[in-house]
Amino acid sequence: MALPRKLLGADEKVVLHLRTHRKALIVPVLCGIALVVAVIVVFAITIPSLRPWVDRGTFAVAMILFIVMTLVPYLRWLTLTYTITDRRVITRHGIFRTTGHDLPLTRINNVTYDRSLLDRILGCGTLQFTTAAEAPVTLPDVPDVERVHVIMTELLFGDEQGERRRPESRD
Repeated sequence: MALPRKLLGADEKVVLHLRTHRKALIVPVLCGIALVVAVIVVFAITIPSLRPWVDRGTFAVAMILFIVMTLVPYLRWLTLTYTITDRRVITRHGIFRTTGHDLPLTRINNVTYDRSLLDRILGCGTLQFTTAAEAPVTLPDVPDVERVHVIMTELLFGDEQGERRRPESRD
């Protein structure tokens, strides 16, 4: 889901619109699979005389665990977005209550990225923006962080002649 046009300024252009990396979904998917296996095992070993009560109880507990362990993390991942425009960096997150942070590009002094071994394997990393006034703004689990880093430095610092230019969006 892209950022609505009404949230952008006049003549503001979206350069990149990203979600966090899909690695955030690994644990919820594994929990969902384990939950299905556990329900099947419980249904298979239930004594026939207790089956109606055990089936209903197992199903109710499984649904609650599915919502907490699988659905909520998925919705959190789905609603956390990073948008980079030619004027600012916009972060939005929240399922029921949306929280946003806008960082004007003119306030950014430095852009760095960090990639652990797992991040390198999965193709993501953490992007950090340093400003003069505030604590650094950190964007965790940015997909293809090196490409995003290059795009950000081109937006902020321009090319070798000192000219600012808008990089091509490859989404």
